[in-house]
Amino acid sequence: MGKAAVVKAFEDIKAALAVLNAEASGCGAEPYSDADPLAGLADGCLDILAGTRTAEAGIAAVKARAAVTYSDTAQLIAGPDAPVQALEMAVAAEIGALLALGPRAAGAFLAASHTVAKELPLAFSALQSGTITWPHALVMVEETAGLDPAGAAALEAHFLDPDVPRPSTAAPVGELPAYRFRAKARNWRERHHPESIEKRHAKGVADRRVEYRPDRDGMAWLSACLPADQAMAGWNRLTALARGMQGPDEPRTLTQLTADNFTEAILGSGNHSGRAHAGGADGTHTLPGTGTGNGNGNGNGADAGTSADAAPGPLSGIRAQVLVTVPALSLMGQTDEPAMLDGYGPIPPSMARRLIADGAASFYRVLVDPRDGAPLEIGRTSYRVSKAMRQWLRLRDGKCPFPGCNNPSLDNEADHILAWHKGGSTGISNLGQPCPKHHKLRHTSGWKPTPATKTEPPGWTSPTGRHYKSEHQDWEPPHWPQQSKPGQQQPEQLLPVRLNPTCLPPDFVYGPSPGEEELERFLHGRS
Repeated sequence: MGKAAVVKAFEDIKAALAVLNAEASGCGAEPYSDADPLAGLADGCLDILAGTRTAEAGIAAVKARAAVTYSDTAQLIAGPDAPVQALEMAVAAEIGALLALGPRAAGAFLAASHTVAKELPLAFSALQSGTITWPHALVMVEETAGLDPAGAAALEAHFLDPDVPRPSTAAPVGELPAYRFRAKARNWRERHHPESIEKRHAKGVADRRVEYRPDRDGMAWLSACLPADQAMAGWNRLTALARGMQGPDEPRTLTQLTADNFTEAILGSGNHSGRAHAGGADGTHTLPGTGTGNGNGNGNGADAGTSADAAPGPLSGIRAQVLVTVPALSLMGQTDEPAMLDGYGPIPPSMARRLIADGAASFYRVLVDPRDGAPLEIGRTSYRVSKAMRQWLRLRDGKCPFPGCNNPSLDNEADHILAWHKGGSTGISNLGQPCPKHHKLRHTSGWKPTPATKTEPPGWTSPTGRHYKSEHQDWEPPHWPQQSKPGQQQPEQLLPVRLNPTCLPPDFVYGPSPGEEELERFLHGRS
C-alpha cells in the first residue's frame, strides 16, 4: 500500500474531522435529541471532547513511532561511518522543520519519542489506546530518567500494568492531570530509587540556589531552590501571614499580599511593626521565624509550627503548619525509608527527624496499618470535627479531592458528604476536605461528592451525571529492618507510639505498643 495508504488514511481523518466539526457546531445531519435539543447538544459535545482526547493520544503515538522510525532509517541509510552528532542534528532539523519546532524542542521531542517507543512498552501501549495522553507519557520519560532498566520497568508497571491491584474507586493515572501524575510518579521514584534519598538530598542541598529571570511588562521572577521543609514552611508561612492581613479594609488579594510579604521579607528592615505595602522596598513588615512541622511514630503528624526569634507585632502569633508523616522504624534510624511532607512528597528521614527534634511542641498519634501503610480511622459522634480528625483528613486525602485540583490540604475545609441535618455522621467516612472554591461549587451547583471510606476520599458526580473517580494516596507497606521481619513480630506490635494522649478524642482506642519506651527515649534523648 505504501504512500497511497498514508494518503487515504489522512483523507479519512480529514473527512472525520469535518463530521466532528459539524456535530460540535450543532450542524449535524440529525439532532442529538428531539425532546431536548440543547441538552442533547451539550451532552454530545462532551462525548466529542472525550473522543478527541483518545484520538489525540493515538496521534501522539503515531508521531512518536514515525519520528523514531525515520531516525533509525536515516542512520541505516547514512551507514556506520557517518558522524553521529552531525546525523542527529540533521534528523532533528528535518523533524523540526516538518513540525515547526525549534532545534532544541525538536531534539527533545525526538529523545522523548525514542524513550517512549523503545524503552517504555507499557506507556507506549497506553498512549496508543488513549489510556494516557502525551503529557502523561512525558512524565513517565522524565521520572524514569536516571533509573536502570529494572527500575524504569518497575515504575512503569506500578502505574500502567493492568494486573497490578488498585482500589476500584481510584482514578487511573490517565484520568489525572499530567501534573498530578507527575507528583505520584515522583513520590514512587523517591521511595524506590536504588540510591539513598539521603545521598541524593545531600547533593541537592549543595546545589541550592536563587535564580532571577526577567519577564514582561516590567516584571521579573525571583525563585529559590531550597530543602523541601524550608520551602514548604516558608510558603505556608507567607500564606498564613497574608490571610491574617485580609479584611474589609484590605484591598489587596491573597496572592498580592503573599507577594508583598515575600518582598518585604527579603528587602525590609526586619522591623515587624507595620503592614506590608505594595512595592515593598521600604516596607517595615518582615516574616517572623520559619514554621516547621513535626511527626510522630508510624505515620503521625503534628502541626505545631515554631516561630523562634519572632519579632513582636500583630501577626507574630501566626504559625505555619507543616504535617510530616514518619514511619516509626525510619524515625528510630532502623530503616532508611523516606518520610512524607504534606504538600511536597518524600523527604529524607534525617530531615523528618530534625523537624521533630526542632519543633516537637506536641504530637498526635495517628495509627497506620503496618501491612499497607494506610492510616486507620479516627471517629466522633458529634457534629464538630475535631482537630485530630482534620489531621486524619489531611493524611487520607493529601489535597482537595475535586478532579484535578492541587490545592494543598492546609487550605481545605472539612465538609459532611451527607449533611448532618439529613442524618449524616461526623465520621471520617462521611467527611471530605474540599478547597474553598470547590466547597462553594458543591453547594451552588450540581456537582456532588460520592461516598468516601476511611482510606478513600470521595469521588465526584458532575451535573451531567458523569462520575469522576478520586485520586488516592499511594500508601505502601513500611520498610522492615532485617532483624524485624513481619513473620517474627506481629504487625500490631509496631503501631505508633503514644506521646501525648490529650491530643486525641476520648473515644480513640490505642493498640499495644511494646516499642513505646524505646522510641520515647529516642525522641527525648534519654539513654
